[in-house]
Formats: sequence, structure tokens, C-alpha cells
Amino acid sequence: MKARTVRIWYKVHRWSSIISTMFLLMLCITGLPLVFYHDILHWQHSDLEPPPMPEGTKEASLANVEAAALARHPDLVIPFMSWDEEDRNLLYVGMSKAYDSPPETIRLLAVDARTAKVLGEPNLNEGIMYVLRTLHVDMFAGIPGKLFLGVMGLLLLAAIVSGTVLYAPFMRRLDFGSVRQNRGRRTKWLDLHNLLGIVTLAWLSVVGATGVINTWADSIFKIWQFGQLADMIAPYKDMPPLANPVSVDVAYKAAKASAPEGRVPSFITYPKSLFSGQHHYGVFLRGEEHLTAKLLAPVLVDAETGKITDMRRMPWYVDALFVSQPLHFGDYGGMPMKILWAILDIISIAVLVTGLYLFFTRRKSAETQLGLSLNAGNLETVLAK
Repeated sequence: MKARTVRIWYKVHRWSSIISTMFLLMLCITGLPLVFYHDILHWQHSDLEPPPMPEGTKEASLANVEAAALARHPDLVIPFMSWDEEDRNLLYVGMSKAYDSPPETIRLLAVDARTAKVLGEPNLNEGIMYVLRTLHVDMFAGIPGKLFLGVMGLLLLAAIVSGTVLYAPFMRRLDFGSVRQNRGRRTKWLDLHNLLGIVTLAWLSVVGATGVINTWADSIFKIWQFGQLADMIAPYKDMPPLANPVSVDVAYKAAKASAPEGRVPSFITYPKSLFSGQHHYGVFLRGEEHLTAKLLAPVLVDAETGKITDMRRMPWYVDALFVSQPLHFGDYGGMPMKILWAILDIISIAVLVTGLYLFFTRRKSAETQLGLSLNAGNLETVLAK
């Protein structure tokens, strides 16, 4: 590799790392407990778990669930109902002042799906897990915060690519995994940084790429709303406002009856909500396996007649988001995968800390020496100083 090319890759790696490291360190630290987010929530809200009942107990009608929720909060409306992914006996009813209220203003009710009994109202917008998750997602800055973290994710990917390119000439005269103990503290930290970085290369690439995709979630849903959803409800565009919608049970049973084998309802949105338009219930089906449980297919049910008007698969870009969200936190292979994700997260924290150490302890003349001495044959000596 030519000296000029190596110099360019070195500067890309150095500055992409320097600019993003502090934010990536924050993301790794906050992301560690978030790997176990759902497990912690279940532990915190264990009192909301439905009581055991004989197997095969029939589920209550959704109309009864709806009535129980509205009896508790008669001044609110229901934009959606959602089944717990791990326990279908647990229903979450979203309630807000308007059908199109922002997600952060929605109040959740946990309801036993078999008895329609309200179990409680988990508040996910308070506590340490809320703080950690919000810091990780947008740093309490909303969409600008998400987009900023997306840029930091792109810088991480640039640092990974440039670091991989530099690793081959750097290790030309060393065995893989070598950590030189007799060359000074900074050389030892440099070797450790490179070793840990190459070990976590694939994981950091996956987490970085999925993290970037997740920061585009708001834009992706908007594109879907103004694209596929708009096309699905286009025939109803000029129709008068809905007067007497059918029961939510009618929509649920129609979608359930037409669901392909291996798919079950994941959540239902009401007419006037953001995900179903003015004249439809939206019943979103998901798979029953780990790999398909995150992929949704919308079924639109005419809220006046109770008949299905359209059913499609989500566009590829929405599927990419749905796959990225759980993969980012290792939420695919149960507890073993979560533990692996946590271990790799801790190693990545070590990579970032050693990178900061190397930056702040570099010699003042390092830049000058790099310009005078850098070439593919002596890269190891120069970077170790």
C-alpha cells in the first residue's frame, strides 16, 4: 500500500474516531442495560402479569376490553390495542386525548385478554430505564437528536472500515493478537486497542449499521404513511366522515380469518389513527417464529362494513427497520444472544476507552513524524509512538 494512501486512511480513521468516540461511548454504556430492556420491564411490572388459568381459556371480546379501558378513562380515546409478544394473554390498550396524538403522550393500560380485567397502568415514560433509552435513542433532543446520532453511527462505520484497512500493514511483522509487553505502556494499549477492535469488528459493524437505520425510523414511517398506506386508503379519500363504525371485534375476526398460516394479529389501530386512515381499522399481522415475529403485514378493514379492503406486505425499507430494531439489541435468540451482545458491548467500551487514551497521550510530534516517516513498511513503528 502506498504511503499516501496509508496516510489518508490513517487520517480518516483518526478523525472519524475522535469526533464520534464520546457519543459512541455514551451509546455503548446506555445500550448495555437496554440489551435486557424487556426482561427488566417484565421484572419491574411483574404484578401486571395475567394470573394462571386453565389451558384453552377463551379470550374475551375486544369490545369488552375496550369498554373496560374507557370505563377507567372515559375522557380518552383508544388509538390502538397491542398483544404482548411473549404472552398473548396480556393486552396493552393505548389511550390518548386524540387518535393522532404523539406516541410519547399515550397512556398504556395492561389488560387480561381472557377476562378483560384491567391489571394496571405501566408508565414507560419515567424511571432509569426511560432515561437510558431516551439518551440512547435521541439524547432528549427528538428527531434532531436521532439524526445526529445517525451521523455518529456513520462515522463509526468509517472508523471500522479505515481501521480494518490499516490493520493489515500494521500487523505485517506481528502475529495475530500480539500485545507487546516490553515496548512501553502506549504501545501495549495500541496493541490492545487493535486486538479488541478486530475481535468486535463484525459485531460493531452490525450494531452500527442497524443503529443508523433505527435513527431513520420517523422518516421511514412517514414514507410508508404517504406511500403504501395512502395508496391502500386512496379509494376512500373523498368519502364523508365515518359515522357508525362496526365493533373492533368484527375487524379483528375478519383479519384473523384471512390471516395466512403462521401469522397472528400483533396490534390493531382504530379509524382516524396514524396507521389506518379515517375509514379503516388496521390489523397488523406478524409471524410466530423468532425470525418472522418482527415482520408485519397490514390488513385494512372497512370500519363501516367490516370487510377487508386491502392486505399487503410492508415495503422492504420498513422490513429493514423492523429487522434492525431487535437485531440492534440482540433481541432475536433469547437470553444466550443477549448475554453475547452484552459481552461484546463491554469489549467495545474497552475499544473506545483505549482509543481515547491513545489520542490524549500521543506525542506532540506524532503528526510531524507521521508526515516524514509514514510508509507501508514502517507504519507499525510510527503508529506505536
